Amino acid sequence: MTASRCPGCPDGVKHPGKYLCRACWFVLPEAARRLLNRRDSRAYARLRQLRTQLDAGVPLAEIRITA
Repeated sequence: MTASRCPGCPDGVKHPGKYLCRACWFVLPEAARRLLNRRDSRAYARLRQLRTQLDAGVPLAEIRITA
């Protein structure tokens, strides 16, 4: 697998198995990072929440993840 463009910023590169580049990841609120790190049956739903908010232009620091 190769690195790909980060969905959170125009210049970042995210590595396989990661949702965002390192710089963007640490801009997310700690509660969002904690939930996105969970590996369970709801992980894909949380990823969809992240991507939906990114696509809607929500600033990284304002992203909220539920579930």
